[in-house]
Amino acid sequence: MNDPLALSARQLTALFAKRALSPVELLDAVLARIEREEPKINAFILLDREGAQKTAKASEERWRKGAPLGAADGLVATIKDNILLAGFPTRRGSKTSSDAPATEDAPASARLKEAGCVIVGKTTLPEFGWKGLCDSPLTGVTRNPWKLDRSTGGSSGGAAAAAALGLGQLHLGTDAAGSIRIPSAFCGVFGIKPAFGRVPAYSASPFSALAHIGPIARSVEDAALMLSIIGKPDARDFMAWNTPCPDYTIGLARGVAGMRIAYSPKLGLDVHVDPDIASACEKAAQTFVELGANVEVADPKLPDCRAIIDTLWKAVATFIRNGIPADQRMQCDCGFLRDAEMGAKVPTGRYIAASAERADVALAMARFHEDYDLLLTPQMPLPAIAAGHDVPPGSEMNHWIDWSPFTYPFNITQQPAASVPCGFTRDSLPIGLQIVGPSHEDARVLAAARAFENAQPFARIEAARN
Repeated sequence: MNDPLALSARQLTALFAKRALSPVELLDAVLARIEREEPKINAFILLDREGAQKTAKASEERWRKGAPLGAADGLVATIKDNILLAGFPTRRGSKTSSDAPATEDAPASARLKEAGCVIVGKTTLPEFGWKGLCDSPLTGVTRNPWKLDRSTGGSSGGAAAAAALGLGQLHLGTDAAGSIRIPSAFCGVFGIKPAFGRVPAYSASPFSALAHIGPIARSVEDAALMLSIIGKPDARDFMAWNTPCPDYTIGLARGVAGMRIAYSPKLGLDVHVDPDIASACEKAAQTFVELGANVEVADPKLPDCRAIIDTLWKAVATFIRNGIPADQRMQCDCGFLRDAEMGAKVPTGRYIAASAERADVALAMARFHEDYDLLLTPQMPLPAIAAGHDVPPGSEMNHWIDWSPFTYPFNITQQPAASVPCGFTRDSLPIGLQIVGPSHEDARVLAAARAFENAQPFARIEAARN
């Protein structure tokens, strides 16, 4: 049999059904690879071997009886460590956080358990998820599997690194300004920030209506399966959708023929895009033409999104800092503390105004989508930066948001947006293409991503190493 960690969710469960592979054997393969890779990449803050083995054995018994809980029973999942998992602490990358175990599961964690998923552990993030990288005072640096001297990006960096290496099939991340899409692009995997509210959140993120929960996986179909599970309603999140969650694996094959798609090389911004990335994304846009879409170069005319995100982001940093006892704050990431200091100077009126200005950005994108079914952009203007740095060494940048201009506008608008692997730089670092859909059109984004994946299969790190 082929390496089980190279197989898709559908292939794995087909083997479970035929008793050609068991969930216990799959977990054993995951744990063996974690043992080999984790010392190099540092993607996990904790592993629950005993609990995972117990869950895998229960799944194996259900498959033996021909009574699995569903299409994900026995698949291995990970949870980002800012999401509640009963029985384990939620450290959020901070030495100042409590090590007391959570008494209940977050909605997404609960849905994965109900589906029979085997949760193997919790993945790393920067302190409180404050930046698009993955190093923290608590866990240190998480490294990019493609090149260990590079960052995974973040804040869902541990999840993306685990996905790239096949350390499980389903990886739960969060995204308030790019935190699913940045590491997905840097690590060469698929990640989708669903429309806001599709996946319920509890406890509420301090980033509030900027914050989305979503899947990271090696394939579009696996992510669609995961979203179908975690997107089910939960009364604990009053802002989440209360409608039943569709099966996003249905309709994945509908393609993009006849769609009107805009390709925006720089999102209308004065930014430098690495030439390798610009070329790869232009070729990716051409692939959509070959798939039957009508693709035009067009920029949405957006208000100043940077001013909005700066205000909201730094004010939230202040809120988080103020909840930490004063005598513990010096244990925090100094960059986080700088943001908090700046946020403390934001007038209340400016914060309220920035929140209201989000509506102008959303309206601009809604009008743009009257003409275009989808928007394509480079996901990142640069490849994975040096690990342990907030900005590229030697650059004139001052803040991580400086190098991620294509992510946060779609947290402001709450639209679905996905990062799709579309090639490599000359230094063999992954490149991502962003696919943005109109509000609530997660299925359209997934179908477009699947069509692209079929035309340009995603590279696997195992092949690059061989």
